[in-house]
Amino acid sequence: MSKSSAAAVRAALVERLGGDAVHWDEASLRAHAHDTWPLALLWAQQGSLATLPTCVVMPRSAQEVAAVLSYANREGVPVVPYGAGSGVCGGVLPPAGAVVIDLRSMDQLLELNETNLLARVQAGMMGSEFESALNGHGYSMGHFPQSIAVSTVGGWVATRAAGQFSTRYGSIEDMLVGLEAVLPDGRIVRIAPVPRRAAGPDLRHLFLGSEGTLAVVTELAVRIFPLPESRRLMTYSLPDFDAGLEALRAIMRAGWRPPVLRLYDAAETARHFGQWASDEASFLIVISEGPSALTAVELEGCHTVCGAFGGAALGDQPAHHWLAERNNVPSLASFIERGFVLDTIEVASGWDRIHDLYRDVVAAVRAVKHVIVVSGHSSHSYPQGTNIYFTFVARPDDPAAAEPTYRACWKAAMDATVRVGGTIAHHHGIGRNRLPWMRAEHGEGLAVLRTLKRAIDPRGIMNPGVLFPELSD
Repeated sequence: MSKSSAAAVRAALVERLGGDAVHWDEASLRAHAHDTWPLALLWAQQGSLATLPTCVVMPRSAQEVAAVLSYANREGVPVVPYGAGSGVCGGVLPPAGAVVIDLRSMDQLLELNETNLLARVQAGMMGSEFESALNGHGYSMGHFPQSIAVSTVGGWVATRAAGQFSTRYGSIEDMLVGLEAVLPDGRIVRIAPVPRRAAGPDLRHLFLGSEGTLAVVTELAVRIFPLPESRRLMTYSLPDFDAGLEALRAIMRAGWRPPVLRLYDAAETARHFGQWASDEASFLIVISEGPSALTAVELEGCHTVCGAFGGAALGDQPAHHWLAERNNVPSLASFIERGFVLDTIEVASGWDRIHDLYRDVVAAVRAVKHVIVVSGHSSHSYPQGTNIYFTFVARPDDPAAAEPTYRACWKAAMDATVRVGGTIAHHHGIGRNRLPWMRAEHGEGLAVLRTLKRAIDPRGIMNPGVLFPELSD
């Protein structure tokens, strides 16, 4: 890696971008030294998150990003692309000597093409600001991750994100039509937005989910949707989680696509909907939107399916409660400060394995010492299967046991998922947290990913330590 001193790197970048775009005060360095990965928050609390970047640069254009990367590539300086730091898997921890590229100065809505239902936006725009800008013109992206107010649109591409309304509108890979990205040597790649192309492999997918290891995404072209004419909400109480999963499968099999289908197990039903819940019931939230004629028949179709699996309609109040409270999540840091160990783990499988996936992960994590609760819900369904979004909470007696407990919970969940045949990540990405299971996920395909990494980033400057297990192992 680089033999250049920190002072030399800073001076070179000031020369290229100007002094107002390059920062190395301690507050800036510490703010860009981690994301919201619980382990990183724990290390920060313990004062053991020692590695700070050399500097933080805030480019204003793809050309300035290219200037940073061409210099870093030539000098062997590690580079960490950074959106808003809301990732949860340790994807932006800088190695020694790294330059962090903070994209938040590139935050403009560039084009709204109402004829083609497309928008072009710079990668550093915050998700909630982008959605608000679209709403002002009568449109929506239909992409509502829980982190929408604290994540950038470029971060959605980097982590291959999914939003809460994905069942109708799709996840980011369905919405991304074109992009602009800067390669490690400074070349700028542009993929024009067209409805579909059959001109060889789809280059968009090189960058979707690449977590800053192959390029810096600087601009997106995404599908947009007219704001819906109608929205209808309903809540169903199913006898148990198994019945709820079968109801979800039947809804998807029948062809209904309400944007929101959220099924909670008994523990999460009691936690989120206690004023309406009873016994071991699992609640299913259904939200349909679109033309009035569509929402009426879609909700009726879902009603019929739920009834066939013992579901009882409870009205729309629990669904409205979820809609109002869905992004109000307590700070992880506040729990960590009080000695709790907790996280969420999102995995997925086909319908034929989903019951086993839920039971096996819950049992495996529950068996870890100090675990208090393990629960789950399904929030993203497909004709072929669904995801389970698990939450675990533990409280070790000894603070020194916090990290081992955390790692043991993750290992239990990942190993159980692999045994069942599920995927180790549905929408939060890999970062550093899931690296040990990338070989189990990809098999011989991992060699293909490594070949791509070597070809595109031969000097290995792009976000080292993320996504790819060590190339020498």
